[in-house]
Amino acid sequence: MYCKTNDNLNIYYEIHGNEQALKTIVFLNGLSQTTLAWVLTVPYFKEQYKIILIDFIFQGKSDKTGEWRNFNQHAQDVITILNHLKIDRVIIAGLSYGSLVAQHLAVHFPQRLSHLILMATFAHKTPYYEAIELSWWRALEFGGYPLMLDIMLPSVLSEQYFTNPLIPIEMMKQARQELNEDKQALFKLMHATKERGDYRSELKKIKTPTLVIQGEKDALFPTHMAKEVTQAISGARLEIIPFAGHTLNLEAVPAMSQLIVNFT
Repeated sequence: MYCKTNDNLNIYYEIHGNEQALKTIVFLNGLSQTTLAWVLTVPYFKEQYKIILIDFIFQGKSDKTGEWRNFNQHAQDVITILNHLKIDRVIIAGLSYGSLVAQHLAVHFPQRLSHLILMATFAHKTPYYEAIELSWWRALEFGGYPLMLDIMLPSVLSEQYFTNPLIPIEMMKQARQELNEDKQALFKLMHATKERGDYRSELKKIKTPTLVIQGEKDALFPTHMAKEVTQAISGARLEIIPFAGHTLNLEAVPAMSQLIVNFT
């Protein structure tokens, strides 16, 4: 389904689960993910939650035209969908790129959130992260998404996943490449992160009950970055999933889902 953003673009969303449920949870995608990324997660929530999945502008089935969007604009797009559906308050659960959108939602639209879940998250850049970010940017520039994905996967999947993959690596690459053929759309998404400053001081404004979930083996955002996010948000709780890497909605679905259900 689609609705119009404030600047008249088509943003795609899906509704799953129990539409009569008292709780609504919104899952927000990682950088090169789409709504399909939550296919393993939805079964854990479908009985007790109304579930909303969204492709940000420049992702999946949403429009890919126009200028790059900052995270405040992405957050406004989520609110536009909630207004369209006449939903007042929701649980927001964002992964990686989606966790940054979730942070901005909690800062600017606190009245719309009952709970905040930040997964594989961070609030500021380290020199190590900036080196990874540059390598992805250069790979996309010179080799398109296939090269970027080759360089990206060791940062977003744990060593254990490569040893025992749930989905074979080559099959995953093929599926992800088919969903990310428009490299300009990816550049626009990445531009938001590239231009985002240190957000730690803004996180102190968040009063929404917050759970931070991080993989122990997350190479992209090591656990010390999640600890800083947790410390910046009053009352936030940090849960670290042993042996899991960055892509929690692939590597650690049962543990991730149970933590969210227990928290909400």
